[in-house]
Parts: sequence; structure tokens; C-alpha cells
Amino acid sequence: MRSLLRTLERATLRDIALVCLADALVGASFGAISVAGGLPLWVPVALSILVFAGGSQFAVVGVVLSGGGVLAAVATGLVLNARLLPFGFTVADALDGPWWRRLFGAQLITDETAAFVLRQDTGRRRRAAFWLCGLALFVVWNVSVLLGALAGGLIGDTDALGLDAAFPAVLLALVLPSLADRRTRTAAVVGAVVAVAATPFVPAGLPVLLALVGLLFAGRPGVGMSEGASGSGSESAGRPGVVVVEREEVR
Repeated sequence: MRSLLRTLERATLRDIALVCLADALVGASFGAISVAGGLPLWVPVALSILVFAGGSQFAVVGVVLSGGGVLAAVATGLVLNARLLPFGFTVADALDGPWWRRLFGAQLITDETAAFVLRQDTGRRRRAAFWLCGLALFVVWNVSVLLGALAGGLIGDTDALGLDAAFPAVLLALVLPSLADRRTRTAAVVGAVVAVAATPFVPAGLPVLLALVGLLFAGRPGVGMSEGASGSGSESAGRPGVVVVEREEVR
């Protein structure tokens, strides 16, 4: 863990801490809502350990508390989590090592870990960002869910506190630097327009998947990699806002 801390810049460590704080608030509200709605304490705790995906967990609990069946809840969660498939391709180079490490790392793939990996410009920093952010979020999320579940209905109306805005606000702050690149900005805008336009007509979770068509408008990346980059971990003097990885790790 100490080597991971030394690899990343202080600003990145600060941002990871802020994301953990925001997720702690959301996790506590999830635990409280679940128990206050009538679910036993073990349900939100088990969901947090086994699923570890805030959006899917809220969706599953929402379906169950509204009277839906278990199969409908599971199907809803699977649709929402389908967005993690392209994330897996994006951060695959950060999950090096034996199969069991990659299997555990797959459990840690979230919107936040993918965002932090994309902000790093070398393979070493990408790996450090993934594991530090992933492990920290896993611990913080599960502890906060447990505490929120124990608190039960004491939190009251979490919507009135604006906790639901903390999570998307943090993610927006993380992705803004990447929008400096024109191709990334074009893909993001097209994806956002498609998702918003499809929301009234398709089930929850599908608009996020449809937003992937924005990648078709990103264009092919230019020769922005450092020709001398290899497994040495050297950084590319590339363009600002463009995520650059080592050549041998993208082959």
C-alpha cells in the first residue's frame, strides 16, 4: 500500500479521498433506506460485498421494496451493471498478474476506478490508481453501508439532504479534464445526447449502454504515443488531456 501511495501524485490521492467521502455518504443512505424500508440488515450488507455497484444496489432494493419479484430485481441490476463490460476493456492493462488477482480486480471495477485509471499516463500509475482507489472504495462503501443499515430510519429523508447529488458531482469532476481532447469531447457529447433522448422510451440502465454509440464519433487516435515508451514506465510528453499508456501494454 505504501508503494501505491508513493506512485501517485498528491492531487490524485486527494481526489481519491474525496470520492471515498462522497461514496460513504451514498453508502450510508443506501443502508438506511434498505433497512427502513423493511429489509433485514444482512440484505444491504450482502449486496455491498457481492455486487459492489451503487446504482445496481439501489435499483435492486427499489424493485424489491416496490413489490417486484427477485428475478425482476436481479435482471434490473444486471442491465445496469452491463456498462462495466467496456470499463473492463479500458482498465484491463491495470489488472496484470495471476488469474486470482485479475478475478478480484474485476470485482473492483467501478465508475470511479475507471475514471482514475483514465487520468494516469503510465502503466505504473494506472495500476496504482486502480488498486488504491478500488480497495479504498470497497472498504469505505461496505463500512458505510453497514453503519447506515444499523442507523436504520434515523437518517430520515436522504433525498432532502441532497446525498443523491454527491455521487454524480464527483464523477463529473473526475472526467472534466479528459474533455480537453476534441475526440473525447465529441464522443461524450454524442453519448450524452443519445442517453437523454432514449431515457423516456427504454428501461432503466439501457440509456447508458446506448450512449456507447458515441465511441463511433471519437475517430481513430493519432500517433500520440511516445515512440520510445516501453515497459520502463517512462511518461510520454504527449498532448494534455489525452490518456497515454505504454506501447507494450496496448498491443
